[in-house]
Amino acid sequence: QLQLVESGGGLVQPGGSLRLSCSASGLTLDDYTVGWFRQAPGKEREGVSCISRIRGLYYTDTVKGRFTISRDNAKNTVYLEINSLKPEDTGVYYCATSPTGTGYSLYNLCVNKIVGYWGQGTQVTVSS
Repeated sequence: QLQLVESGGGLVQPGGSLRLSCSASGLTLDDYTVGWFRQAPGKEREGVSCISRIRGLYYTDTVKGRFTISRDNAKNTVYLEINSLKPEDTGVYYCATSPTGTGYSLYNLCVNKIVGYWGQGTQVTVSS
């Protein structure tokens, strides 16, 4: 059964840090471009960060310098390290894969949101 499972969300104070994990079963994440998306209440889902098979990276402007995406192929997991959290980072964070593997662009996944598989999401709340 194909499944993406996010974990690591929670309630954190402004300035704090979290590490989100996206683990996969039924597919090999190394075969895909993988991304993290977030959806704040009342807003559209946006691409936050994506990583390609050759470790090309994309970050949306509002998270550059604070978020770091990485992948551990041995664990079939993609991570999102989030630092210097702000209240506007609050939302449900989803991981997703590209619909195909070879040569799939970061832009198509993160900006055009052409997705193959979605996880169920993990809540991040930044509040004092």
